[in-house]
Amino acid sequence: MNWITNYVRPRINSMLGRREVPENLWIKCPETGEMVFHKDLEENKWVIPASGYHMKMPAKSRLIDLFDDGQFEALPQPKVAQDPLKFRDSKKYTDRLRDSRVKTDQEDTIVAGVGTVQGLKLVAVVHEFNFMGGSLGIAAGEAIVKAFERAIKEKCPLVMFPASGGARMQEGILSLMQLPRTTVAVDMLKEAGQPYIVVLTNPTTGGVTASYAMLGDLHIAEPGAEICFAGKRVIEQTIREKLPEGFQTSEYLLEHGMVDMVVKRHDIPDTLARVLKIMTKRPANDMAVPAKVAEPVEKASA
Repeated sequence: MNWITNYVRPRINSMLGRREVPENLWIKCPETGEMVFHKDLEENKWVIPASGYHMKMPAKSRLIDLFDDGQFEALPQPKVAQDPLKFRDSKKYTDRLRDSRVKTDQEDTIVAGVGTVQGLKLVAVVHEFNFMGGSLGIAAGEAIVKAFERAIKEKCPLVMFPASGGARMQEGILSLMQLPRTTVAVDMLKEAGQPYIVVLTNPTTGGVTASYAMLGDLHIAEPGAEICFAGKRVIEQTIREKLPEGFQTSEYLLEHGMVDMVVKRHDIPDTLARVLKIMTKRPANDMAVPAKVAEPVEKASA
């Protein structure tokens, strides 16, 4: 034990009234380098005020922001087998799960809820990227399937907010099995005649992109989001060619027909309410005009 560090210094700090400053008190904008106070960033829905850069938004905060008055019924996390492959790399998979649960206060990467958006009932499913990169494993797959089943039972639309690095390698083939399972769940919802909308956030990659993230009736993307299967660096190393500027961003995909619209985070609830009321053929007098009509972000040049 280092008695100076562990005993003397804390005693001196307490005598002088010094307080420890949280490491994340100020957050740096990845584009401009601007330092933003974390409370200001949180109040602005994790969007840098000056540059408009969309930071990653916590899953629970996204649900609160989406639903009317922040009220919703949280769907329970299904119980599944933990570490079925007894996987270990630099540390045990069970230890990684424990650390992520402490960090995020969640059982796994998926958070889902049932509520209303401008009076329209829907089920929303959100990836928490801070939980092992939002990776898709057995627990996440089961939670997604249960959310689709709930939407079918409630006879309401489902909105998906993916943010993931792809399939969870610690679960191997069992993780990849979630791709067809979630695809079947999407088909079940469509057979029930309910809309399925995907709001692509940064990043949406790998097996998630190869399954339910690209099967929506409508694809909305947040500005600047990375959306792809394989990363830009991997592709460049494989084909030995330089890819276009902005390749795999939401604006590039909009220009090339891969997404339907790019919408700023502040406008997403209004946009979802408007398009879902059209898709569900709600009466015209039931379609309240939002205070601010969402406008798609301008297309980037190819």
